[in-house]
Amino acid sequence: MTDHTPDPRITLHPHTRRVRILDGDTPVADTRQAIELREPGYPHRQYVPREDVDMSQLSVSSTVTHCPFKGDTTYYSLPDVSDLAWSYDNPIDEMQAIAGRLAFDAEKVTEEVE
Repeated sequence: MTDHTPDPRITLHPHTRRVRILDGDTPVADTRQAIELREPGYPHRQYVPREDVDMSQLSVSSTVTHCPFKGDTTYYSLPDVSDLAWSYDNPIDEMQAIAGRLAFDAEKVTEEVE
């Protein structure tokens, strides 16, 4: 019998490649514990553990969004760049692996994945 289960909409891929997030020349995050989230129609996103992000540079934004596949977001800004990162602090059950991690908008910062 053939399994007709559709592929999952979102897949998570933990890895140990080095991920660095830079604002110009200033490091914002540096980790070897990222989880790459893959979702059709979107670029792959690196979810970085909060302990590997320099949170002292970021402030919580007033922007809030909801994704039916992940949950509600908290957004973060730098003094000169708004909404450059987001986090799902209480994601849906299937996305618990990204809880509290931050993903960054690669159009607003430099993301290096080795």
